[in-house]
Amino acid sequence: MIKGFKMKLYEGQEAEYEKRHNQLWPEMKDMIHEYGGKNYTIFLDKETLTLFGYIEIEDEERWAKGADTAINRKWWDFMADIMETNPDNSPVSIDLKEVFHLD
Repeated sequence: MIKGFKMKLYEGQEAEYEKRHNQLWPEMKDMIHEYGGKNYTIFLDKETLTLFGYIEIEDEERWAKGADTAINRKWWDFMADIMETNPDNSPVSIDLKEVFHLD
């Protein structure tokens, strides 16, 4: 299953966002894989500061359970100062509808 979604950076945080992801914690990588995520990619539209995420997951329910892990919540707290977040520090994330896929 493929998921596409968008998020939003705060102005001037592009380099910091990239730096933090280039130094992604090993525990966070493990959690993503443990909950069925692979081929995770995030793109940035520099003009709008919109982030576009793409991830392949094994199961929607299993993937959703990863949000409740301690390491994921720690990551959300770590990222909250540079991007739009909800009151629980989860990123404001909007799922995108797949309209085309070519294998």
